[in-house]
Amino acid sequence: MPRPRADALRNRERIVTAAREMFVEFGPDVPLDEIARRAGVGNATVYRNFPDRDALVREVVCSVMDRTVRAAEQALSETGDAFEALERFAHAAADERISALCPMVSSTFDQNHPDLEDARRRAESLVAQLMDRAKAAGRLRDDVEYGDLMVGVAQLSRPPAGTGCLNADRFVHRHLQLFLDGMRAPAPTVLPGAAVTVEDLRR
Repeated sequence: MPRPRADALRNRERIVTAAREMFVEFGPDVPLDEIARRAGVGNATVYRNFPDRDALVREVVCSVMDRTVRAAEQALSETGDAFEALERFAHAAADERISALCPMVSSTFDQNHPDLEDARRRAESLVAQLMDRAKAAGRLRDDVEYGDLMVGVAQLSRPPAGTGCLNADRFVHRHLQLFLDGMRAPAPTVLPGAAVTVEDLRR
């Protein structure tokens, strides 16, 4: 099959990026016409790339998982430090708003679709390897596993009740680092940002 043109690939990426942003802001039922408008493409371009909403949601979820895996792989290649790679993975997942996208996996389409299964296997395999290496190096506590990490990332990147997504964003990485330090053996890192007050939450 002929390779897609560069402009076609760019349009597809713009659609996926716009869809991810709007799914986070408005949920998976946001009109595809609105996604096309934010991506700066015509409606026909969206439907040419994604025949239905499920195909677009699946592509968004898979792309998020792939980007978080690449972040961990890059950290590992740059530092050789498995715990630092785990941290990079967790913060990248928070940046991708994985907490908003996770419910879509169970509510909008087939969880066993081959594309989703492949993306999930890549993520789980890499993180499991990183966790095993970090434990062997004495940097990760022995009584945590992949599920502990992902539940923590999902919960801590979700806005607190009564606050908007954008207002809570400035707290996510601080609180995520607190959680990651709780997984660390033995020493904590310097936390990013300042202490969060009640006034900060209400602002």
